[in-house]
Formats: sequence, structure tokens, C-alpha cells
Amino acid sequence: MRLDDSPESDNVEDRRGMKKAGLAIGGGAGVIVLIIAAVLGLDPNKLPIPVGGPPPGGGGVGAQKGEPPKDGYKQFASRILGLTEEVWTEQFRANKYGAYEKPKMVLFSEAVDTKGCGSAPSAVGPFYCPADRTVYLDPTFFNELEKLGGSKAEFSQAYVIGHEVGHHVQNLRGYSDRADRMRKTPRENEFSIRLELQADYLAGVWAHHAEKKRKILERGDVEKAMQTARSIGDNRLQEKMKGRSWPESFNHGTDKQRYGAFLTGFNTGDASKRTLDAFFDDTATPFDRKTGELQNTALFGR
Repeated sequence: MRLDDSPESDNVEDRRGMKKAGLAIGGGAGVIVLIIAAVLGLDPNKLPIPVGGPPPGGGGVGAQKGEPPKDGYKQFASRILGLTEEVWTEQFRANKYGAYEKPKMVLFSEAVDTKGCGSAPSAVGPFYCPADRTVYLDPTFFNELEKLGGSKAEFSQAYVIGHEVGHHVQNLRGYSDRADRMRKTPRENEFSIRLELQADYLAGVWAHHAEKKRKILERGDVEKAMQTARSIGDNRLQEKMKGRSWPESFNHGTDKQRYGAFLTGFNTGDASKRTLDAFFDDTATPFDRKTGELQNTALFGR
């Protein structure tokens, strides 16, 4: 990526080096959580094992202060977040959505406390907390993502950040509430898929406009992001874990649909209400329970 001309956000806090006591997850459980969380956008409160509260045997969760590493990652993250701020401020204005409220980003290591979404270990991967409107990211996640078949190239990391900021856009525009209303109903997984694929699409929209304005991409960048999108489809992850997939249990989208959603957003740059609403329109975009996929060739290709 070419980021020298990119604006830097002032909304990035680097907490790396502030180690959390009492939240270590090791062995098989940690691997399982990592694989589940690798589909991105996971709410820490939905984890299948507890991630907050005191460790076994008593004792609280405390921070051990330390200095963040001088590796330049905060500057990289600040530039990516700055690009999202620039693009979404313009797109909210262009589409008459009102003023864009910029999210915060927290870089952390090992574990982190949020304001409203509990405490979470690094194993959950990057996530967005709607309660405090903050993206949380442990950069070492990308080493694990590579093991799952994804890429840790810069634009692949930017895609992940763009996806999480996409969840912030959804929160501001009311799409997150639509999915939340379906929790504990037979359509919960379906609406989770709608939300996650829309976030992939929004990441593509962001990349379209960032490239148009700043010329940030170099040869091979998009292919690396697509490698990551493919690697974190529900079907791919389940096949890695169990040797087969169960469409009825999908909650983030297949590899083909994650790839297609990002690419369509990248190719069109269309953030109009009509297009975003289509992700939640039963008529325009019905859900096929047998395949676990949304049916709309305009959004996901053929």
C-alpha cells in the first residue's frame, strides 16, 4: 500500500504493553475461540467460554503498565482509520445521512477491557463494540489469520479494519439494530449473515473511494484482501475444524459471498440507502437455508 499521503486519525489509542492478568486462554479452547473469532466482527459477549471476570482461584483482572512497542503499527493503523474517516465523512454527506461520528480504535495485546462489551482476550480477533463505538485490535491476530490461509499483507489488514469500521457505519445507520432484534429467533443466524456480508461490502466501498482519492493500492493488494475474505468464510472455517460444513449454522457468510460482497463494494463504491437496504430485503435478497447464502447476483455475483 501507498500511505504516505494518507491522513492520520487522532482516535487511535495504543494499549499494547498493558498486559491483562487473569484472561489467559490456552490449549484447545484458545484455538477454537480463535477460529470462531476469525470470521471477524465477533461480540465478545457471545463467546462460548467466559472471557471476563476473575480467574479461577480468586484474584481480579488488573493491568500491568508497559510501553507499547516502537514498531510503527500505531501510525499504520492511524492512517487506515484516517482514510476511513475521510471516506465515510464524505459518503455520509453525499448520501444525506447526516454527520459521520468517527469511531475510536484501541490497539491491545493479550486482552482488553471495553466500555460495554466486557473483557476479551486476543483470541477473539478484531471486533467492534457498539456500546463504546470502538474498534479493538491486537495486531498479532494477523499472524494467526495467515495460519488459517489468509494474508497479513497491509491491504489485507486494511480490509479487516475496514470491515470493523463497516460495523460502526451499520451501528450509526440502524442496521445493527435490525440484526439485534432477531436474536433468539429462528432467523438469528440469517440476520447475522446479512450484517456481516454488508460489513464486507462496506469495507469494499471504503477501499473504492480511498483508492479513487488517494491512489493507495499497489499491484497484488486486492488479491491479498480477497485471499483473506475467502479464508474466513463459514464453510472454509468449519471444514478446517470438522472436515465438513453445516449451512444451517453459518453466521458470517460463505467464502464465495464474503469475497463477492467486498469485491462488489470495491467495484461500485455505492453507499446509497437503496443498495444497503437490499442486504436486509427479503424480496430483493432472499436467504437460501439449504446453502446458507443470500440470493442477489448484483451484490454477490454469480
